[in-house]
Amino acid sequence: MKREDYEHGFAPADWDAAKEEARRAMVAAASRGGVVAYSELVAEIRALHLEPQSTHLAHMLGEISSAEHAAGRGMLTAVVVHKSDGVPGSGFFELARALGGDFNDSLAFWAAELAKVHETWGTRGPNR
Repeated sequence: MKREDYEHGFAPADWDAAKEEARRAMVAAASRGGVVAYSELVAEIRALHLEPQSTHLAHMLGEISSAEHAAGRGMLTAVVVHKSDGVPGSGFFELARALGGDFNDSLAFWAAELAKVHETWGTRGPNR
C-alpha cells in the first residue's frame, strides 16, 4: 500500500519519524541476528503511540517492508514476531504474497527471508 493511500491521521513528520524509529529498531535486531517482538518494537517508537496489534502499526510495517524489498534488502519486518510463538503475524505473509512471494510453506519462506535480512544487515551489511 502506498503511503498516500493510507489515511493514518498523524502528521506526516510524526509518521515519518516513527517509521524511522521502527526501522532502526528492526535493523538493530537484524544486525545482531535476532528478532524483536511487536510489543518491544512499539516501545522503541517514541514519535507516536502505537499498540502492538494496531492497524497503524500494521500499515507502518507494510510501508517499511515494501520499501526494503524494493531496495533489494528483503522484507525487514521478517524480524518482527509474536512473543507467543516467535513468528510474524499474518500481515507479513499477506504482504509477501502481494510483493510476489510464491510459497506453499509459510514458515520456510519466513525462515529464508529472515536469513536474507540477517545477512543483509549483519556486520558487513549496509551502513556498517
